[in-house]
Amino acid sequence: MAEQGGEDREYREYRRLEDCEEDSPPGEEEEEQLLLHVTEGPADSWHHIKDLDSFFTKISWRSPWNGFACVVLSDVLELVQFLFVVTFSTFLLCCVDYDVLFATRPLNHSHVPEHTKVTLPDAVLPAPQCARRLRGSGWLLFLLVLAGAVWLCRLVTALRRLVGYWEIRSFYIRALGIPAEELCNHSWQSVQARLLALQRRQPLCVPRRELTELDIHHRILRFRNYTVAMVNKSLLPVRFRLPLLGPVVFLTRGLQFNLELLLFRGPAALFQNTWSLRPQVKRAGARRALARGL
Repeated sequence: MAEQGGEDREYREYRRLEDCEEDSPPGEEEEEQLLLHVTEGPADSWHHIKDLDSFFTKISWRSPWNGFACVVLSDVLELVQFLFVVTFSTFLLCCVDYDVLFATRPLNHSHVPEHTKVTLPDAVLPAPQCARRLRGSGWLLFLLVLAGAVWLCRLVTALRRLVGYWEIRSFYIRALGIPAEELCNHSWQSVQARLLALQRRQPLCVPRRELTELDIHHRILRFRNYTVAMVNKSLLPVRFRLPLLGPVVFLTRGLQFNLELLLFRGPAALFQNTWSLRPQVKRAGARRALARGL
């Protein structure tokens, strides 16, 4: 009983909020902006961070612990793999004579015996003929342009990800005091302990109370916790009753992606960023209109 009472005291601040019958009071939106980003000061200082959700999510990445060189090599190999797949597919479509390769048409070489085995070089078309076939296929040129655009987008994403990895690596080394050679030896629990100690010395945010491990996990799992809560409250249509089979749960990757895009990350999502709801969502009088629009 004492143990249960201790747990109740520990989580007493995480109670279900009752529905608000009135509009949000003036100034509530301003209270959401308590986390102010300070640009002055040395480049290696992290304090008053605005988007704590994204920051703690990046801190929880295992990539800095595996070594920055491994991260760079992994991203470079992914880009090279994409180029290889596109190039090799184009080669197979435009530069191979499959009639010769599958022996449905004989080789037009007078010095080649009739029953000589066909090799791959025999079926490969000359470069000028391959280029003509490529230029003569409009849909293939369109797909190549599309693949090039996708590759450029992946390149930009990889560069941005590498910049984020480098910033997090610098944070581990300079702010948390973990040398680069010891990153792989630290557990997530020890990293959280150093985060809380850093919050007491140099505030990462301006909280209304002391930062705890539970706060960090709530920040990292914010959208996932919302999804789990909506499933538990039967707000998401993932449970169905089928004849003979009874109740089943249907939540594919595609359906989950669409739900997240609709509720959390899309242009008409309920969140205006990764940590704050839109002001109109908080007003009880606008809920029916918002529900119809959604």
